[in-house]
This record gives sequence, structure tokens and C-alpha cells, in this order.
Amino acid sequence: MIGAILALLAPLGAHAAPTDSFARIDQINRASLVMTAETGIVPRPLAATIARALDQVAADAAKPGAERPDDYLRIEPLITAIAGPEATRMHSGRSRQDIIPTVLKLEQRDRLLALAQALDETRGALLAVADREANTIVPAYTNGVQAQPTTLGHLYLGYAAVLARDAQRLREAWARLNLSPLGAAALGTSSFPVDRKRLAELLGFDAPVENSYDAGQLAPMDMGLELTGLSATLATTAGSFAQDLYAQYHQTRPWILLREGALTGPSSIMPQKRNPVALYGLRMKASDVVGAAQAFVIMAHNVDSGMPDYKRNQAEPPGRTLAEAAELCRRWTRVLDGLVVDRARAAEEVAADYSTTTELADTLQREADVPFRLGHHFASELVSYGRSHDLRPADLPFAEVRRIYAEAAAGTGLKPDLPLDEARFRAALSARGMIDAAAGLGGPQPAEVRRMLARARERLEADRAWRDDRRKGLADARARLDTAFAALTHEP
Repeated sequence: MIGAILALLAPLGAHAAPTDSFARIDQINRASLVMTAETGIVPRPLAATIARALDQVAADAAKPGAERPDDYLRIEPLITAIAGPEATRMHSGRSRQDIIPTVLKLEQRDRLLALAQALDETRGALLAVADREANTIVPAYTNGVQAQPTTLGHLYLGYAAVLARDAQRLREAWARLNLSPLGAAALGTSSFPVDRKRLAELLGFDAPVENSYDAGQLAPMDMGLELTGLSATLATTAGSFAQDLYAQYHQTRPWILLREGALTGPSSIMPQKRNPVALYGLRMKASDVVGAAQAFVIMAHNVDSGMPDYKRNQAEPPGRTLAEAAELCRRWTRVLDGLVVDRARAAEEVAADYSTTTELADTLQREADVPFRLGHHFASELVSYGRSHDLRPADLPFAEVRRIYAEAAAGTGLKPDLPLDEARFRAALSARGMIDAAAGLGGPQPAEVRRMLARARERLEADRAWRDDRRKGLADARARLDTAFAALTHEP
């Protein structure tokens, strides 16, 4: 049993390991060599020698069990051992102070696109449930108490709207993330004619971070705060979703459960238990993300600019937090795919309470010109009577309903007769009647749910296209770098 639970809480799905720091430094070295050869900082014959050395170092590092250093100062001796000390000319106008932030950004943008994909998959799963359960009446809660009925489709479209905003934040963050620090040197550039725009282009960045001090010393901090912050925002919503499901799991007769099997786990002592392993795995991952985001805030807070605290190369916090957020989305998707909804039980729970009485007051105002506050008072008295007599709304004796209305209307100048016949009264008090009567933008009425569902799908497809376009842009930039670098290796 423990093994099954641990397996479920492990990362879900097979995903290729991310490129490591050695490979990213190698990519930076290749871009630097191409640029320094183009600008004449490194003579082309020497550039060809260095290029062949870089290829050899990369091939050696790819061998099984080979060391893959994550620090440029440990990689440089491997290059000079092949190409000689002249190979250090490639480092002209560079520093670890701009290399490290570039390494981090190369990782962060890969992680951000991976998060975008996982987030879009979760949005797709939400929309699938919303479509399937568009007409499933369920209770909704405010202040922890049943408030009004809605449909599960309407409710989950609400969550999908939140995730669409998360996707928007992600796209906006990309525009600030995909700027290159390389060529800023330690902080004030150098006397070499370093072409920072060309470096950015070769590495697939949209442009350089303009101010060279900002590039290596300030941007890593506020960009890290932005990336971990958007991850925490997403995780907070995921935690809220998990707690909404837990509100049902706490009941003896819940109307929504997880499919038994891989998503649930038995108790070691209690035969009746079906523990929602996937659900608390989602919630715990959300806590991991929120905790990691707070850790980065603490790490960066009250630290002198230029310190290494917020730009560590080992287990770098923003990139790691983005990866944890992507894993959270994969767990969320798995929960959504395994939801089992008991529609009759959900309708029964709605019918057991008085969550439709707002519509009764609204109907009295719309159809009989009864002031809302009087209608509200009448409905409240109905609730008190019904609960004190252990009656559901549908079981209220109509004679008592009319009596209570007459008492509520006394002294108001209105006629004491309830201005609704029994059929209209019961229709107004029904969950289906309340939902179908909704007329406002974004409400649970079927036409609005269908409209919002179509719009949400359009936004999702646009976001998928954006992500694919960004990945294609990075792949095209890498192809151009490889072509330019290959040309160097063939120099005489």
C-alpha cells in the first residue's frame, strides 16, 4: 500500500530530464565564439581551433559517467587543454556575472514553457468536465455555507477563467524573461566591441537587457520574484480547488469522488477507507510551490544588489519552483480526469436546503412588484419555519406559505395575499427554475455556460498556439547558432 501511494505522489508522466548547466554554458560558449569571430575579437583561424575544442569537450562530457561541470571556470581548463591558452580570448568582454544569469534564464524560459503546457492541459481537463457536467446542478458555498445552486459546468468554468489569467500572466512574464544578460560582463560591459544584440539573437532572446548593471545584478532578483510569484498564485488556486473537493470527502454521502484505483489508497487498518491520495497529493504539491516562492522572497529580501543569494546556479529556486508548478498542474489534470459525479446526490443536497430563496424574493419583485426587502423577509421566515419543522423547501405546505406571507406583509400597505399561485411559487423555489431564470452576464443559465465554454476553448487554443510559436522560435534560433558555429569548425 505504501509503495502504491508513494508511486502516486511521484512526478506523474514520463518527462525528459531538463538540459543541465554544462549544456547551457556550452550553448553560451558557442554563441560567444560566433559573435567574437564575427566582430574580430577572435581571429577566425583561432575561432576554428576553439570551435573544434568545444565540440571535443562536449563529446567527452556526453560519455557515460563523465563529469559535466556547472561552472565556467571549471570548463575553461578543459577547452584550453585542447586549444591552448589562446582559447581564453573567447571570454573577452564576459564574466561569470553575466554567464550565470544567462544560464538561469535559459533554464527559466524552458521551465516556463513546460509550465505553460502543463497549465494548458489542466485548463483542457477543466473544460472537458465543464462541458460534460454543464447541466449538473450542484450546491455552491459562500462563507463555508451552502449559498445558491449552480451547475458544475458553471463552477469549473470559473476555475478555468482563473487559469486563463494565470496563462496571461505567464505570457506577460515571458516578455520580460526572454531578454539576454550576456555581454554585460561584470556589470559595466567592457572595452571590447561585444555585440550584445547578436548574442541575444544567437541564444533565441528577443533582445538584451539594456542596462548592463540591471542585466546581471538586479533583473535576476525581480524576475525570480515574478516567476515564483506567478507559480504561487497558480498553486493557491489549486489548493482552493482541492479544499472544495475535500468539503465533499468529509461527508458520509459525497456527490463527487475520485475513481477508485490508482487515484485512491486503502487504509492499513480500516477496510471502509478509500483515501483520496491524488487529491492530497495535489494539495501537498500546492504547498510545496507556495513554500518555495516564499523561500525565494526571504532569500532575496534585504540582500545587497549583486550578491549571489538570489542567482544561485545550483538548484536555482525560480526554475525549480516553475518545475514544481508544472508538476502540480499534471497532478491537477489527473484529479480532473478521475472525477466521478453523482448527479442525483448533488441535486438531493441542493434540494435539502433553502439556497433558492433569493430567487423567490426576486420573482416577487419582478412579477408582483413586491419590494425586495419584503420578499427577502418573507423568504427568511419561510426558511425559519421549514427548518424548525424539518421540512425541505419542496415539502412546505402551501397554506403555511400563504400565512407566513400575510404576516410578513402586515403593516406594509401591501395586500396580505401571496401574489403567486402554488405552481409558480414552487417553480421559483426550485434549483432548475433559479438557474434557468438567471439573466446576467456570466451566470449559470445554459446559454451563458455554452457561450463561456466556447470562449474559453478559443482562448486555450490561442495560448497553445502562442506556446508552440515560442518553442519554434527557440528551435529556429538554436538551428541558426548551430549553422554559424559549424561554419567556424570548417575554417582552415
